[in-house]
Amino acid sequence: MFNLQNAFKLLLEKLYTWYEVSIKNIPNFVVAIGVLFTFIILAKFLKKTVKRFLPQISDNQSVINLLGTTAYLSVLLIGIFTSLEILGLEKTVTSILAGAGVIGLALGFAFQEIASNFVSGILIAFTEPYKLGDIVEVDNHIGEVTSIELRTTCITTFQGLEVYVPNKDMFTKTFINYTSTPQRRVDINVGVSYADDLEKVERVTKEALESLAGRIEHKNVEVFFQEFGDSSINLSAQVWVHFTTSKAYFKAQHKAVMSIKKKFDENNITIPFPIRTLDFGIKGGKEIGEFLN
Repeated sequence: MFNLQNAFKLLLEKLYTWYEVSIKNIPNFVVAIGVLFTFIILAKFLKKTVKRFLPQISDNQSVINLLGTTAYLSVLLIGIFTSLEILGLEKTVTSILAGAGVIGLALGFAFQEIASNFVSGILIAFTEPYKLGDIVEVDNHIGEVTSIELRTTCITTFQGLEVYVPNKDMFTKTFINYTSTPQRRVDINVGVSYADDLEKVERVTKEALESLAGRIEHKNVEVFFQEFGDSSINLSAQVWVHFTTSKAYFKAQHKAVMSIKKKFDENNITIPFPIRTLDFGIKGGKEIGEFLN
């Protein structure tokens, strides 16, 4: 039969044992708390020091933030484990490490996409295939890189839209960095009349583009006639320009079209409208005169 008095006695003995252990461990507890606070202060100091001196070595803000956070967490974890050791909780430390390994493995399977984006973000931070302010194109999105985080990269398009691209895509997919190639070729396609002198057309087109602002002078302007079109002889004019800003290419294209049109007008070179010939005299049809009677 359950004896309430014995149970109460056992409870008191257990509480008294805990009390004695707590009293004996007060010095260790105080020391452990002191050690933990010391490591917290040290971690904050180390993080500030890393962020202060790393810009002298690298101007990559993502790398600086990553290394600062890593240094902070590393020192903080050392402080926590040291405090547990002082309290005599060696088995607890072992259990925590084992549990962290199991949890990390489980989270790795559960959040593969997040993990791959995170790792890609770290690799991007160190390899720097692009930087803040670069003009890039990926998955038909073209714009300026305005933010590089550990999980995503933000591209602000020329229409003002913010596109967040996973870092895994930025690291594994093909993308174009226009800023890393500061010289670009502008291609202008235009058609001229069949009645125009093609040698004159070639000379006038080159003159129009040689005076283009921002043109790379050591690269020649080239004109290639491509085909006999339905109502015009089509050509492609090519000029190289400096790609200094996000709008430089579009401005060069704009100025090239205006310059060619102006030069063609001055030299009586015709850019023909599409022409359609209607033949009412085909076999089985009617002469146009029959419609007028």
